[in-house]
Amino acid sequence: MLPVPQISAFNPPRRILMGPGPSDVYPEVLAAQAKPTIGHLDPLFVNMMDELKQLIQYAFQTKNEMTLAVSAPGSAGMETCFVNLVEPGEKVIVCRNGVFGERMRQNVERVGGVAVVVDNAWGEPVCPEAVEQALVANPDAKFLAFVHAETSTGALSDAQTLCTLAQLHGCLTIVDAVTSLGGVELRVDEWGIDAIYSGSQKCLSCVPGLSPVSFSDKAVEKLKNRKTLVQSWFLDQTLVMGYWGNGNGGKRSYHHTAPVNALYALHESLRVLANEGLENAWARHHNMHVILRDGLTKLGLKFVVEEAYRLPQLNTVYIPEGIDDGAVRKQLLEQYNLEIGAGLGALGGKAWRIGLMGFGARAENVALCLKALEDVMS
Repeated sequence: MLPVPQISAFNPPRRILMGPGPSDVYPEVLAAQAKPTIGHLDPLFVNMMDELKQLIQYAFQTKNEMTLAVSAPGSAGMETCFVNLVEPGEKVIVCRNGVFGERMRQNVERVGGVAVVVDNAWGEPVCPEAVEQALVANPDAKFLAFVHAETSTGALSDAQTLCTLAQLHGCLTIVDAVTSLGGVELRVDEWGIDAIYSGSQKCLSCVPGLSPVSFSDKAVEKLKNRKTLVQSWFLDQTLVMGYWGNGNGGKRSYHHTAPVNALYALHESLRVLANEGLENAWARHHNMHVILRDGLTKLGLKFVVEEAYRLPQLNTVYIPEGIDDGAVRKQLLEQYNLEIGAGLGALGGKAWRIGLMGFGARAENVALCLKALEDVMS
């Protein structure tokens, strides 16, 4: 018999999360997650799922019937889109301007697809002209995949233009909206996005671990007409559809035990977003970015991304020469309870990523961040 572990209850401090995610969680969302757990097929829970679906549709601005929350984080939402839609041998134009475009490429290859990569420099948006050249050169391509808001750099790409190009060349689109949903303009139906995924922990200010996704009718048709089985049993949407009531006459069939309390939390975070209004949320993120931008500029910090392509909710700045990256972030955490993000990939050790996401996009957070950085760097 092993000895009984002598471990105290875990009591985390209250941090101010201003990194690339997770973001500060709304107090109402934390309270929602603490409500009593009921069965995942309980009629009351099923009704809540229907409301949650409507809220996700609102956030994405879509009427897509196949709209739901994957019971796993945004990375699983990404895999959900690729494993369900891309079959072995099919060609995918993959736009890569940071870490998460590269993850898209890896997903294509893991499902047996052929990735045609369109590269852009880190910190730049996806170039529509380069994408058009790739589409012309590869008339047999089935998909165009790109990251709307590249979390590793803070660059925002023109999703509407890219989707228009895909439609002109007969391609379906797969779009990463992990960092964009709720923070910047995103209109799935109007822009013609076919498959899109996001995460609960960024601008939705929910607990991590869920991925809102949506598939257009064209994407659903592609899925239903597959010649091969979906590679992943758990992520196979033809099976999950029955649990979310899509195309099943409203009846629910058991697929997996859903993360009941986490879905309570997502329901509440999306309800908060709906009450604020999407356009108001987009404007709030922009306004807080402007204040932060002006303050960081006064501190002598330079942005990685040009202003025209800059994400308001993820501000990536170069670390000044002579400043110790790790020491600064450690001091911010220990002295101010403030977390900012390190650089990722090619920007590792060269940049900080400062998030203004959801509940975290508040004037008091901006003021604290600027004052703390000024004190620590001096």
